Amino acid sequence: MRYRLTFMTGMAVGYVLGARAGRERYEQLCKWAQRLAQNPAVRNTAESAAHGGRQAAVKALEKVRPLRERIGQREERGMEEDDWGTSNT
Repeated sequence: MRYRLTFMTGMAVGYVLGARAGRERYEQLCKWAQRLAQNPAVRNTAESAAHGGRQAAVKALEKVRPLRERIGQREERGMEEDDWGTSNT
């Protein structure tokens, strides 16, 4: 609940400050954001982060795949054997 209240307060403050800044300041911020997005250093960093994220996802999938297969085998057995340390009661 605290985080929700903090978020809503931030939204309200941002709205008030944005309304006072006006359209001209909004246009300035848009131009600044476009220049930032087109900056080669920023683009390279974003591409590197995306590549690293893809590599992390592949590693995670490699670790999860055996668990998925094990769960599938357990379901095929009809849950008669419980090797997960829980009971079927």
